[in-house]
Amino acid sequence: MDALDKLVDTVLASTKYRHVAPALVRTVGEQELAKRRNLKEAIKATKNKLHQTVGAYWDGRQAYADWLAALQAAPPTRDGLRATCHTIMAHHASTRERLPLLHEFYTTLFADLPPVRSVLDLACGLNPLTVPWMPLAPDAIYHARDIDAEQMAFVQQALPLLGVQGTATVGNLLQPGPLPSVDVILLFKAIPCLEQLDKAIGARLLATLHAPVLFISYPAQSLGGRNKGMLDFYASHFGALVADSQRQVEQFIFDTEIVFRLR
Repeated sequence: MDALDKLVDTVLASTKYRHVAPALVRTVGEQELAKRRNLKEAIKATKNKLHQTVGAYWDGRQAYADWLAALQAAPPTRDGLRATCHTIMAHHASTRERLPLLHEFYTTLFADLPPVRSVLDLACGLNPLTVPWMPLAPDAIYHARDIDAEQMAFVQQALPLLGVQGTATVGNLLQPGPLPSVDVILLFKAIPCLEQLDKAIGARLLATLHAPVLFISYPAQSLGGRNKGMLDFYASHFGALVADSQRQVEQFIFDTEIVFRLR
């Protein structure tokens, strides 16, 4: 077994990263092996990179079985479903930041759009649980992708309980592969994380996303709640990524997030 195989096996054997897409671990591990003095250092560095892009967003254990049971037992009303999803999403930093403004968030973003019958949510985390706030068409299909197999198994079971049909699959955006044809693509707060692994991924990824409407967002503050000029930095950064785009670009600023709508 060569060093890269040993690294991948070691990282995937850890409790924290055992459900992460092996292809992503291999990509990060290969980068770190080229930079580190030995296998031990490369393993540690790979885990650190995965923590920055995945692990830092979780609060404690991911109780997927309990969360699924809570969704199954939720009152059969929009308010009842929203209350249950709200509780679950509080366990993930990215969706927790969005909780206070979900109604305003989706009402603003989906305004003036034709009926949305299909969505692709990339690097989704727990964002599919915001479906009860989305003004989707009654027959909408929702596709979710992320790098965590256990999380995607939970989302696959949750989607029908949220009132939509769809798929939840493991996907590595460093090597996205074929994507389904949809009305709307969501890529929320993922590009900064991906650029820690591949500095050129932003422009390359945007070139592969083909849908009538794209929503790309960036954090307006750090996980610790500090601003640090992030709004101006990311607005400028995204402007450079789409400088040659033929799409209409609109910008929406919320308390914790800046969102760009491309049409």
